[in-house]
Amino acid sequence: MADNIEFSLVGMDSLIGKLEAITYDVKRKGGRSALRKAAQLIAEKMKDGARNIDDPVTGRSIADNVALRWNGRLFKSTGDLGFRVGVLQGAVLKKGGDTSANSPTPHWRLIEFGTEKMRAQPFARKALADNISEATNTFITEYEKAIDRAIKRAAKASGSN
Repeated sequence: MADNIEFSLVGMDSLIGKLEAITYDVKRKGGRSALRKAAQLIAEKMKDGARNIDDPVTGRSIADNVALRWNGRLFKSTGDLGFRVGVLQGAVLKKGGDTSANSPTPHWRLIEFGTEKMRAQPFARKALADNISEATNTFITEYEKAIDRAIKRAAKASGSN
């Protein structure tokens, strides 16, 4: 059921060279900021795809429930940076079901993955698959900017002493 997406990064030599010049703490802070910008790009594309699928007649909007969250559990267990992009509000409606604006949209899974009687209309997987190179480029450019700023700050601090 899960799809695998693989990609390789080419042209990372300048970034890797700069990474060696700064401390671990600066790498982590700049990396988190750059990763957030890349994840925001994917979240925005996911919202666009969900808007195309959403039924304007009902108050429920999958696009309004798309969220970007820091993955603290991954960071605490492995030290790796990570953000999660997904749909909020759980998988099951409470009795009666709320159809007001910004109410839960558990039906997004049925749309994303399909059922035996309905074809899948993926918007989340498509957002990542179609924009992986743009997100990767965003991450690289933002991370290089953060590293350049950190190197300038370090040089300025060492020059003033």
